[in-house]
This record gives sequence, structure tokens and C-alpha cells, in this order.
Amino acid sequence: MKYSVLILFCFSLNLVFSQKYFQERYKSFDKRLFHFGFMLGTNTSDFTKYEKLDVYNKQYQFYNALYSLQAIKNNPTIGGQLGILTTLKLGTPLLKLRFMPTLSFEERVLSYTFEKITAFDTLIYLKDQRVNSTNLSFPFILMFRAKRLNNFTAYALLGGSYSIDLQSQENSAQNFTDPFLKIRKNDFQGQIGGGLEFFATYFKFAVELKYSHGVRNVLIQEQTPFDRPIEKLYNKGWWISIIFEG
Repeated sequence: MKYSVLILFCFSLNLVFSQKYFQERYKSFDKRLFHFGFMLGTNTSDFTKYEKLDVYNKQYQFYNALYSLQAIKNNPTIGGQLGILTTLKLGTPLLKLRFMPTLSFEERVLSYTFEKITAFDTLIYLKDQRVNSTNLSFPFILMFRAKRLNNFTAYALLGGSYSIDLQSQENSAQNFTDPFLKIRKNDFQGQIGGGLEFFATYFKFAVELKYSHGVRNVLIQEQTPFDRPIEKLYNKGWWISIIFEG
């Protein structure tokens, strides 16, 4: 993920410093009230996790009363997203409102380390809980743009989003012989980010980096070995997108 961001940044800088050699293109873009486009990108999904303070001082049943929890580790994973964009100019080209319904494919992984103590040895067991999501998101984002420099401009983003997990198991019956981590179907997230815009002859494209973090605890407690040690879970993630507008 970090190498992708570095490559995009270097590419963007190269375009920025070469702007003085190009004639200004697509001059009529900022005169229009509405703009439409689409987005393609990749994301890295994860949880912000708050564990119970006394979790390591208690025994938790994991198919056997002799198992106890040693650690919980986050493992961020890579997914993808696509969206349809509508942008409204708010009086000036420097301030815009963006609405971009997005379908994203995400996976978040928590790795549990359990310990089993026997009369002769201590055994370590690892167990992953994978939460796969197909999210339909409805973000409203304020876009603060810098003044255009020939065929380039930069912008900052601030807003929020409501999302529905189309793959949610919120209403599924828990299997206590093979338990799973249950996450709420609906979530609200704050978003912040920025990007670089480049103007071609008949369209504009942007490279964008955005951070998203949930404001709602999405963990459903069902007293399984996987949710009992955790107090709260919040969705979070980084998004890299390429956006085309005409």
C-alpha cells in the first residue's frame, strides 16, 4: 500500500512541475453547476479494536475449558471499490459538494492466539476471524479546491458516509460449536482526505487518498471466545482512487 502511494505521489509531482509547458485545457469545466463521473480504486480495511482490560487474567472457553487467550492481532487486507460521482458547485469553483454512491469489497481479519495447558506441555493455537463485507456506501463530502494552475489543481476532502453491508451476518444464528465474529450491518463513518486533479482536453481525472473511520461500535456481543475479549470494534480503512469527470 505504501509503495503505491509513493509511486502515485512521484507521478503527480512530475505532472505538477511540467504544467508550465502546457496550454490550459478544458477551461469550461468550472463554469458548470453539476459534474458527473465515476471512480475506480483499491482499499485497505481494518478494525480499531478496544480490548477488555482484564482479558488476559481470565480463562475463556475455546472448545475446551483449558484454553485461554494470549493475544489478538489486526491483519489489514486489500480490497477494491467502484463508484458513480455527482459534484455540485457551491457558488464558487473552490467549494463543491460531492455525492458518490460506492460499492466496495472489503475483508478485515483478527488473528487470535490461544494457549492450552496440559500436564506435559503448553500448546499454542492460532485462529483467524475473517469478516468479509460488500458495502454499499452513500458519502456526502465537502471538497475544498486550490486555485487552478494551468492544467492542475489540488483539493482537500471532509465529510461523512452511511454504509450498508450487503454481506452482513447480523441476523444469522450463531454457531457456538464453530463461532464467528458478528458485525452490525449498518455503519456511519467520518472521512478525510485529499487529491490532485489533472485536466485533459475533454475530461478531468484525479488521484485521491482518503481515510475513513467508523463512529459506531459495530461489534455484536454474543459471548463467544472471539467477541468476549473485545469491548468495541470500529471499521476503518484507507482508500486510493482514480476519478474521471466530464
